Amino acid sequence: MESTKIDFLYLNEQDMIKAGVLDASMCIQVMGETMALLSKGDYIMGGPNHNAHGIMLEFPKKSYIPNFPLNNSRDRRFIAMPAYLGGRFHIAGQKWYGSNGRNAQHGLPRSILMVSLNDVETGIPIAYMSANLLSAMRTGAMPGLAAKLLARKDSKVLSIVGPGAINKACTMAIMSCFPNIETVKIKGSSPESKTAKKMKKFVESRYFNVKNIKICSTLEEAIRGADIVSEAASVKEGQWPKYEREWFKPGAVIISASTFNMEHKSIMDIKKVVDDYSMYEDYSNEDPVVFDKNLNRKPTGCMGEDFVNMVKDGLIERKSIINLGDIVTGKAPGRTSDDEVILVAIEGLPIEDVAWGYECYQNALKKGLGIKLNLWDRSAII
Repeated sequence: MESTKIDFLYLNEQDMIKAGVLDASMCIQVMGETMALLSKGDYIMGGPNHNAHGIMLEFPKKSYIPNFPLNNSRDRRFIAMPAYLGGRFHIAGQKWYGSNGRNAQHGLPRSILMVSLNDVETGIPIAYMSANLLSAMRTGAMPGLAAKLLARKDSKVLSIVGPGAINKACTMAIMSCFPNIETVKIKGSSPESKTAKKMKKFVESRYFNVKNIKICSTLEEAIRGADIVSEAASVKEGQWPKYEREWFKPGAVIISASTFNMEHKSIMDIKKVVDDYSMYEDYSNEDPVVFDKNLNRKPTGCMGEDFVNMVKDGLIERKSIINLGDIVTGKAPGRTSDDEVILVAIEGLPIEDVAWGYECYQNALKKGLGIKLNLWDRSAII
């Protein structure tokens, strides 16, 4: 009789570190594979169009039910991010996380994340793993991949806008591709920002080729002269940092992983690259249309969604926006001149979590890491 016993592997954060979750170079390589599979259509994500970032559980601001959880804290939510990824991965999985702005009061990160992997044919659980580092590294690896493909090879100046945990991972990824960076500019919420000072110490302690590290007072100061801009600022809705076209150095690549704010007409002729255009179409279709007093559509704070809205408004053509995976596979060109300015929207896709989770799981198996947990020897239902 065929065995119906099911065991799965549990990996805590230390197991994940030993399995190589912090390997920025390898993560970039895996994200390149992932984007190529996206370009080929060998994937599925959630939502009716199979391109959803995730399904969010949001709490109301008021409720008549006693003790009902309310949206009375910054970023209080739960999100499920399911996906299937093909190719050598051929795996289904999900990132699930809860977030609450009050977590810092308890010595906890704002978001606490886990990733699960399942066999595609049977649904059998294969692994359940700590995912805060996994998520941060795959998020950082995407700007690293974008910079590797699109930044000038002689780039010397990196600008970090929003020096939190995500941009720390972005910096690790970008620096793994550009070890000859000489200047790092840092823009936090203020020149005295604790996170900006922590980022400065991080760069000083890790990247000895960097000769000049500067905490900038203004966004303009941070952007002017930068070859690569990595943006991952965490700000309240409507308080997005506003960029001006004249600040961009010829040949600069600006990679936004969080918030972005520019007048649409000022970026019509700039090259535009996204991780997944279809995901931003979903965003645009879900969000209300907001116009300014001159009846121009207001920026949404999301670079990729703004690109979609520019297409809807007839400012640019759909074919002018390139999916990063099409550059990986050679379907579309990358940088075409040294002076070309390129905007890149990176929002995060569940297939990235599944891919990096699978890679770390395979490494864990090879190294004998984690704890094997038993689901059942034989299901009581059968």
